[in-house]
Amino acid sequence: MSNPDVNIVIKRILRDIAVELSDEFDKNFERQAFFSEAWQRRRTPTRPGGHILVDSGALRRSIQSRTTDTSISFFTTLPYGAIHNEGGELKVTNRMKAFFWHKYYEATGSFGRKKNGERRNDKRTVQLSTEAEFWKWMALKKEGSTIKIPRRQFLGASPEVEKAVREIIEENLAEYFEHDLKFEMK
Repeated sequence: MSNPDVNIVIKRILRDIAVELSDEFDKNFERQAFFSEAWQRRRTPTRPGGHILVDSGALRRSIQSRTTDTSISFFTTLPYGAIHNEGGELKVTNRMKAFFWHKYYEATGSFGRKKNGERRNDKRTVQLSTEAEFWKWMALKKEGSTIKIPRRQFLGASPEVEKAVREIIEENLAEYFEHDLKFEMK
């Protein structure tokens, strides 16, 4: 097998890995799990029944891959992707508190109102009230206190990833030996 043949096979393998794993990492958001490892449910009242880690869909869409001649790596372009993927703690800052107050006022401004100005007692307004209370509670946290973010891995190594990579390599090598390999007789 000459060098150009090896390079062609490696490029095919890396291309197939990029396609397959990009699809699988995207499916993690549908599964709400890292393959078979379920993500911890939210304890907040925001977006009840909604998918975990999916608000705008930006995190899901931010997953990219980078391929060199001999390797492939997957990453997210968003700065908050790492804390969700690995978990950890965040220190509350004044800027965060301002954001929490913004979300609180956004939620309270959306309350349904009766003609006399009182809040409606419909399902949407009750949900907004619960959400507003959550944001108020977050905004009242002391600067420097911590918020624990649970690990909700969506990228990385796992037995499922290793199995998919192994199958792609085996398929590509079998195809190469079956169809592409040419022996020269001298």
